[in-house]
Amino acid sequence: MAEVTPFLWFDDRLEEAIDFWAGIFPDTEVLDRRLDGEGRLFGATFRLAGRTFFGLNGGPGHPFTDAISLYVECADQQEVDRYWDGLLEGGTPVACGWITDRFGLSWQIVPRRLPELLGDPDPARAQRAMDAMLRMVKLDITALERAADGVPA
Repeated sequence: MAEVTPFLWFDDRLEEAIDFWAGIFPDTEVLDRRLDGEGRLFGATFRLAGRTFFGLNGGPGHPFTDAISLYVECADQQEVDRYWDGLLEGGTPVACGWITDRFGLSWQIVPRRLPELLGDPDPARAQRAMDAMLRMVKLDITALERAADGVPA
């Protein structure tokens, strides 16, 4: 069976990106490095949080857009804060749990609790959670739960 591996195109900052992400996701490892004719990193296969990626220093002309993002499901607020704060270093917060890192790659830092609240069988409760999420930049589990319960902010 074929394996699907996300392919990330960098101008020339692949190694910097892998090192940066390794500081945020401790289980990051480089599986294979490919050097160009001058001994510089050209491509690498690496594992990030259990997922295999291939990165390429392919030169300018293919920047990342938010049309694709990496979704990080977090168990609790502590994980949300850790990943958010790590990716924020040199990055840009966007909205609704989205952040763009210093390399231009979009990430969604989402607590596991959010889909539960948005899928609540009570439509009014789910809508209150959705309305609260839409007003947030970094997601706050307590504030989402309070909003779902109808507790004023």
